[in-house]
Amino acid sequence: MDIAHLATTRHTCKAFDPARKIPPADFEQLRTLLRYAPSSVNSQPWHYVIAASDAGKARIAETLQGGYAYNEGKVRNASQVIVFCVRQNLNDEHLARLLEQEELDGRFASAQARAAQNTARTFYADLHRKDLDDARPWMERQVYLALGMLLAGAAALGIDACPMEGCDPAALDRALGLTERGYSALVMVALGYRSEADFNAALPKSRLAEASVFTEI
Repeated sequence: MDIAHLATTRHTCKAFDPARKIPPADFEQLRTLLRYAPSSVNSQPWHYVIAASDAGKARIAETLQGGYAYNEGKVRNASQVIVFCVRQNLNDEHLARLLEQEELDGRFASAQARAAQNTARTFYADLHRKDLDDARPWMERQVYLALGMLLAGAAALGIDACPMEGCDPAALDRALGLTERGYSALVMVALGYRSEADFNAALPKSRLAEASVFTEI
């Protein structure tokens, strides 16, 4: 696979064809990418709300009012929309759940290995919860790793995508009942296939020159 070709040809889709749907097998691959995305110390501080039905997409679209209304058509016409959510708290209960799952998945050859993993992860969790006091931004960065995985995977499958920070997270929290579940909306992605109205598909990509973004030492 020519990954450089994918990088230079993918684009942010500005208009989707509502008649074209992502094949179930392809979307299942994208779900797998999200579940297995990397995160610091395997913290997995995310949750994903997937809207595939017209009713589900409408719940999201209805939150796009005022300055965000330009994204409503993308949401309604996409095959699926995924809302990326971040945990409100990096609590001990979540850390214990991670450790239990790792043990169930056979990650530990011994009790010592389990204890070492717990010590390492707790160290970094406490670093951000207590010393640096930046647990929320740190968790958000992990969620964006998953976003990058999704965009790359979609491009590899020939699926168009539109990541959107142009949304109202508080309105999404209310519409999707996220707050009471311990999550907050962060960013969303519309997925599907471009329509003829997607003007961005015909535009050349533009990036800063290599000399300004790379330093070799």
